[in-house]
Amino acid sequence: MQEFDVAIVGGGMVGASCALALAGSGRSVVLIEGVAPDSAAQPSFDERTTALGNASRRIFEGLGVWAQLAPQAAAIRAIHVSEAGRFGFARLNAAAQGIDAFGYVVANRVIGAALWQALANASGVSARVPARPESVVIAPDAVTLVIADAAGAREELKARVVVAADGAHSVVRAAAGIDASVEDYGQVALVVNVQADRPHDGTAFERFTSAGPLAVLPLHDGTFTVVWTVAPAHAARLLALGDAEFLVELQASFGWRAGCFVRAGRRASYALKLTRAAASVALRTALIGNAAQALHPVAGQGFNLGLRDAAMLAELIAADDGDPGAAALLEQFAAWRASDRSGVIRFTDGLIKLFGDARRSVGVLRNLGLLLFDLAPPAKSALARVSAGFGGPGPRLARGLGRARAPTRG
Repeated sequence: MQEFDVAIVGGGMVGASCALALAGSGRSVVLIEGVAPDSAAQPSFDERTTALGNASRRIFEGLGVWAQLAPQAAAIRAIHVSEAGRFGFARLNAAAQGIDAFGYVVANRVIGAALWQALANASGVSARVPARPESVVIAPDAVTLVIADAAGAREELKARVVVAADGAHSVVRAAAGIDASVEDYGQVALVVNVQADRPHDGTAFERFTSAGPLAVLPLHDGTFTVVWTVAPAHAARLLALGDAEFLVELQASFGWRAGCFVRAGRRASYALKLTRAAASVALRTALIGNAAQALHPVAGQGFNLGLRDAAMLAELIAADDGDPGAAALLEQFAAWRASDRSGVIRFTDGLIKLFGDARRSVGVLRNLGLLLFDLAPPAKSALARVSAGFGGPGPRLARGLGRARAPTRG
């Protein structure tokens, strides 16, 4: 039986980032992932995109992967928010806030490739891929995992702490006895890349329609990625349309602010649910990313929140020269992440419910609110800081301070 300080189950963007943040810390880490990162079947690294906030950019800079991501990252230099059928809108400009960009849009496959390339040479990190846990037994002194590779060969591992980075249906969370609530939004996100008759100018659009939010985000090659939230039956119909008919419907729902859409790529869809774990830690267990909270994609906060989880957990483990699974350390992690976690959940869930309220009086207030927001510099400054988190201590990496290290381990 091979023993490690830390076992991370799930090698998607959050789990891989956590492992990389622990590299060179003196802690022994094993990263367990069920699908090879370069496989077409890898769900974490597909053609979907992620909007990285500036705190996430700084984390990736500290991990040494931003230089690889930057050439394929589209800067968001302006944000335009509107509601279909109403005249109110809000605009934010990065330069007016004294920053170069609000964030950067990067394809998930690009992020995954950069992280796993860095992990290939990471000190102190071992990978088991493809491999899945068949059993996770959590005891007061250690966690024992039995994993199986693609051929069915089994290996038994022991770790002092297990990190659940295995998504909304987390096996580790279940083994730890942590309950999770699931709220089905009754919506599907349809994702597609489109080309307009003119290149973008770095503006990201969020348009709230009666069916749900419709985001149109810039990509590094001058095209856009679209995340269109609709009812399941509507999504099925849109997926069945030919490209020309689909673009007509998209144009009718979004409008002409980005120009005329002339070409559509492959369309994909996924159901939208809010999953909230009842706790983010348990006996020798910590939850990060979607294992702790899986959010609606509105405002693009889910991955950024999960990355801050990963960076903070790695910081606490790396800076402590004691037991990485000690209750005091895990409780500190939970306390430091609580405000940010609850704030982002309330923010994203509140947006969906606010703009999903069909009452006329609520619609009038929303319209007025957008107009007032557009005229209020303090409100814009506050929203511009959302990507830094909703409270609690920020990870060192997110503040550009580099990785934490325990004095006794160098």
